[in-house]
Amino acid sequence: QVQLVESGGGSVQAGESLRLSCVVNGDTYRGLCIGWFRQVPGKGREGVATIDSDGTDTYADSVMGRFTISRDSAKNTLYLQMNILKPEDTAMYYCAAQDAQLCGGVSGTREGGYDYNPADFHYWGQGTQVSVSS
Repeated sequence: QVQLVESGGGSVQAGESLRLSCVVNGDTYRGLCIGWFRQVPGKGREGVATIDSDGTDTYADSVMGRFTISRDSAKNTLYLQMNILKPEDTAMYYCAAQDAQLCGGVSGTREGGYDYNPADFHYWGQGTQVSVSS
């Protein structure tokens, strides 16, 4: 069983930065595809970024150039560095993982950005709130 625990959310002004963390508890951390999703009330979960077990990262078009996903295998921790935050980034942010080394349910291009299918992710954290004011 894999457990995910997020932290690092908060309230900031537009243009500021935040770093989210997700501790992944479980023996299979090194072999997992992991990523970040976000959700606002009344809408479905939107994929933000993923990273494969080999370090390959992908990003949604809306965050390309501003957000960076990374993983520290020694600490079993996933990070999301969020820079130049915008009010439209306000959401509950979730860490998610797949039972796969390479992320499935991901479509798109590195130039145009990627879309993600939440149904392909098997494990979810409880979420951490990010609020960005203008």
